[in-house]
Amino acid sequence: MALSTMRQATQRHPKLLDQVRETIRRKHYSIRTEAAYVDWIKRYIFFHNKNHPAEMGAKEIEQFLNHLAVQKHVAASTQNQALSALVFLYREVLKKDFEWMDNLERAKKPERLPVVLTEDELRHVLAHLDGRNWLMASLVYGSGMRLMECVRLRIKDVDFEYRQITVRDGKGQKDRVTMLSESSSAVLKHHLERVRLMHQKDLADGYGQTYLPYALERKYKNASREWAWQYVFPATKISRDPRSGEMRRHHVDEKSLQRAVKGAVRAARIDKAATCHTFRHSFATHLLKNGHDIRTVQELLGHKDVSTTMIYTHVLNKGGRGVRSPLDA
Repeated sequence: MALSTMRQATQRHPKLLDQVRETIRRKHYSIRTEAAYVDWIKRYIFFHNKNHPAEMGAKEIEQFLNHLAVQKHVAASTQNQALSALVFLYREVLKKDFEWMDNLERAKKPERLPVVLTEDELRHVLAHLDGRNWLMASLVYGSGMRLMECVRLRIKDVDFEYRQITVRDGKGQKDRVTMLSESSSAVLKHHLERVRLMHQKDLADGYGQTYLPYALERKYKNASREWAWQYVFPATKISRDPRSGEMRRHHVDEKSLQRAVKGAVRAARIDKAATCHTFRHSFATHLLKNGHDIRTVQELLGHKDVSTTMIYTHVLNKGGRGVRSPLDA
């Protein structure tokens, strides 16, 4: 009888981390956010000797975040992610609000200009990429997409006739439209022909499913197998979905392009800390350099505020904000 009561209590009150996962999924957060939030909550609990968060509050949160900034010297973005995870825990899961943390020691966010490659440098980097990596890098630069926006691109969101790409659920869960470059259009068409053959084989083998966001899979029963919903850059292998357990072909791992770009920058002998995101920075800078309106560039990038886009105007200024050195006079 006692065992039955314990089981009923467990069913009524699931473990804290299970509650966190359930709440995250109900709010349609990504699996990456889920993994990050659960990890930070675990660290917070272990930092306070496994005390339950319901028995703690603002004081303990301050201690943990100050420890990250002062002892661990984490970046401002890392501390902010930890704070977001804990705010989510208290407000969304435990339904507790807390007074603002006045004594929080904020990690300093460095004010740095973005790394930008010249047109010539970009051509050299792209020349050291091939196949899928060349195509993905060309799309990131030619369309100004973020790396994950490119990786998650679906067939239905590429419009060859209008030469445009619809970016779904970008930063801030906003959709936007950007251009599809003419130079990568023909290569992309050829790439999709090979992807279609792979998808047809998957269907013949009894697979062919892909992940659908939110409740679309329940609403449209067969959409997960339809060609339009497949990823433009699918993974090489079918794998088990960690949430549903279904066997699906997910999108390619973004790390493969990150490694390839790092190697290409090294091979091109470019002494800049260039990454995949540098292609997006270069896209914006080169558009402004070519005389395009900053509001247009803002829309193509998906920036909420034009002040974010303004940073690229500073990149265009020559050293000393365009002032001529007296040595050159």
